Amino acid sequence: MKQLLSLTALGLALSFGAAHAADAPAPAPTKQQSKMATCNKDATGMKGDERKAFMKTCLSNKSATQQSKMKTCNAEATGMKGDERKAFMSECLKK
Repeated sequence: MKQLLSLTALGLALSFGAAHAADAPAPAPTKQQSKMATCNKDATGMKGDERKAFMKTCLSNKSATQQSKMKTCNAEATGMKGDERKAFMSECLKK
């Protein structure tokens, strides 16, 4: 009988705890989580090394002008491949 009473009490305590946790608001995202979400959204359509380079730049503490410069240079480098693209991007991003 004591075991049944103990199990019932435990079950009630757990159910009240779960109900209380469900009512609690979700914590606000951290600054880093917000930055990651923004960068992921901006990197839509990029793959491989291009995405990796963009995410590194985006998540670093560099200013928004660097991000816009990267977008502009990427747009201008459309159709270029290999060493030609690397050289162009290097020069474009230095400006």
